[in-house]
Amino acid sequence: MKILAVDVGTGTQDILLYDTRREPENAFKMVVPSPTRLIARAVEGATRAGEPLLLTGVTMGGGPSGWAIEEHLRAGLRVFATPDAARTMDDDLDALAAKGVVLLSDDEAISLSGVRRLRLVDLDWAALRSAFASLGVNLDETDLVAVAVFDHGAAPPHVSDRRFRFDYLAERIRSGLGLGSFAFAREDIPASMTRLRSAATSAPDDLPVLAMDTAPAAVLGALEDPVVRREHESTVVNVGNMHTLAFRLSGESIAGLFEHHTGKLDGRSLRTLLQQLSVGRISFEEVFDGHGHGALVLGQAAKETALVAVTGPRRSLLAGVLISLATGREPVHPYLAVPYGDMMMAGCWGLVSAAARILPWAAEPITEGLRRGG
Repeated sequence: MKILAVDVGTGTQDILLYDTRREPENAFKMVVPSPTRLIARAVEGATRAGEPLLLTGVTMGGGPSGWAIEEHLRAGLRVFATPDAARTMDDDLDALAAKGVVLLSDDEAISLSGVRRLRLVDLDWAALRSAFASLGVNLDETDLVAVAVFDHGAAPPHVSDRRFRFDYLAERIRSGLGLGSFAFAREDIPASMTRLRSAATSAPDDLPVLAMDTAPAAVLGALEDPVVRREHESTVVNVGNMHTLAFRLSGESIAGLFEHHTGKLDGRSLRTLLQQLSVGRISFEEVFDGHGHGALVLGQAAKETALVAVTGPRRSLLAGVLISLATGREPVHPYLAVPYGDMMMAGCWGLVSAAARILPWAAEPITEGLRRGG
């Protein structure tokens, strides 16, 4: 069985092509610029050239691309966009129109001239297929496409997108399905998760697709590290470029979590949050009022844990940090999880692991294949 797993972040998109007949360490891997950074670069080029923009395609990740588009508007240059592409910047299309974005139908976009055209997409199948083909690898032989993106969800007007996102996380956790609750077959993605749906529909129609949130995928991938896997009680954190999400785990069950904006954290504040989460004493209000998304503890305070595992491109925030997990116990250094020898592939391995959990037909070949890993 061949699985293409693509973890789309803010800084990079991490790509894994895994053949379950081979050792996981022999999977093909790429770490390349993220789609939002590629779009930002193209927008900046149009701004320098004084060219108006036409944005088509689907709803994709914002951040750098959205900031570049805002700069384009501030430079007095025009931005045209189809509705789906425009939602990359804001789900409120009226608000976008007020900022100067001109909304067009697909037919109107086709006939528009004198603009630089940019197609927005998180999962660019044609580009991936071409990149692998240049190396003699045929993506048409893929049996499953798995993609991870971060999705705030389409919050109703006047509802905080941070609160909407956290309510979604809490709802998924209360389903009792553990980290696998954040993964969906293409046809089962909630309607409110517009970016997840757009990424999934960008894959070929004739291939099965699994879509998942990025941070839970990275945490699930960290559990493929044997040091993390053997601990029944653990705290696992993914320190991403934009968001930090930590789970307090008891076996396969989620005992608590918090999510924050990485830019609002430093080593000391992150250490404090991890300590609070590890003992089940973390406040939703404190995290939310600090411009994070929130925190949640389920049931009684968690049992003591001796392990805090960390993954993610900003894991250096915890470099040299000591975390006190229990009274009377020596503080511990966070463990740097490296599933199958590569931290940058944690999200991709989480996607593979999630597929085994929610796609019955994929469970056996994936489980057997991962057992070959060192």
